[in-house]
Amino acid sequence: MEYELTYIILAAVFGGFMAWGIGANDVANAMATSVGSKAITIKQAIIIAAIFEFAGAVLAGGEVTSTIRKGIIDSSSVEGNPELLIFGMLASLLAAGCWLLLASKRGWPVSTTHSIVGAVVGFAAVGIGTEAIKWGKVGDIVLSWVITPMIAGFIAFLIFQTVHHLILKQEDPLAKAKRYVPVYMFLTAFVLTLVTIKKGLKHVGLDLSDVQAYSYAALSGVVVALIGAFFISKIKGDKKKEKEFHFYTVERVFAVLMVITASGLAFAHGSNDVANAVGPVAAIVSTAHTGIVSAKAGVEVWILLLGGIGIVIGLATFGVRVIRTVGQKITHLTPSRGFAAELAASTTIVVASGTGMPISTTQTLVGAVLGVGMARGISAIDLKVVRNIFASWVVTIPAGATLSIIFFFILKAIFGG
Repeated sequence: MEYELTYIILAAVFGGFMAWGIGANDVANAMATSVGSKAITIKQAIIIAAIFEFAGAVLAGGEVTSTIRKGIIDSSSVEGNPELLIFGMLASLLAAGCWLLLASKRGWPVSTTHSIVGAVVGFAAVGIGTEAIKWGKVGDIVLSWVITPMIAGFIAFLIFQTVHHLILKQEDPLAKAKRYVPVYMFLTAFVLTLVTIKKGLKHVGLDLSDVQAYSYAALSGVVVALIGAFFISKIKGDKKKEKEFHFYTVERVFAVLMVITASGLAFAHGSNDVANAVGPVAAIVSTAHTGIVSAKAGVEVWILLLGGIGIVIGLATFGVRVIRTVGQKITHLTPSRGFAAELAASTTIVVASGTGMPISTTQTLVGAVLGVGMARGISAIDLKVVRNIFASWVVTIPAGATLSIIFFFILKAIFGG
């Protein structure tokens, strides 16, 4: 191919930019509630996320990825014109990266998946024709804007109600916490292991049956619960601090739990959502090398490393803005509330993975945080912040599409496509 090396260099630059955007915007999903509830500091969150997101992206980010994310367009529609796919994917990466830069700067938690999907729809509409777009898939994604946050919010509401009734309302909340938190630890480890198996390890080709997946999840749940119970039994009440805040020691117990949830979510997120950046890069590299468009493309190690490093840099530079929005501005979070939101988000991800429902991790977590806020009444939620978040979700697909169309025509003009 005439401009093979140029295409690959551009793919690396734009893919790195898109991965940076994922880190700046999406990593808040795993860390926002932990930071907002003061279970960990921003600095600790960045270190934990850097380790687990990078590990997820590089170790479980996938040997093979679909060349066109989420099957939004039919790859056969560009078979005769490989350069068209290259221009489209370059335009999509740059468009999604630009939108994520703007959203992150403003602290809006938007979906990186929906950003790249909108961009692909945009280039396909002008480059191939609207008939090549699978509109049913796009419709499913729009529907998930409503369904996903509602499911996560409802589950978070229920989980927090159990925490409230079993622990916080009791005469000796610390004793009850020591009894019931290991049960929550079991549930957390169980769900997070399932998230990792279903969303992370499937990329590595480790294809476990449902029975095996649930068995491993149950085993990890028991191990984590036993270790957790041992450490929790050592926690002593702090009478002085408890005079200022009655649940001080209880919340310390939940803070331990939140570090586990945040780490697991970060690994699962890194393994899954890095594909939003590396998928199009792999498609461009494969097509540039061979001149042939295929539905699947192998992911070279350098591409996964590019994705992992981009995510970590994005989190370290801009991540704090979205973390503040989700963790501090929607509603006041304590470790017990933050834990309820994270467990609800993880559970929703497992359910969605099992049913094949398109899902945005961002929207799942925001819905869960809203559910926890609702447990304290509508007045506990900052509705202005929520309105801005919802507006940014609605704008994401059209914004990605518009930017992608502009960049697609610029690239075609430059390379004479």
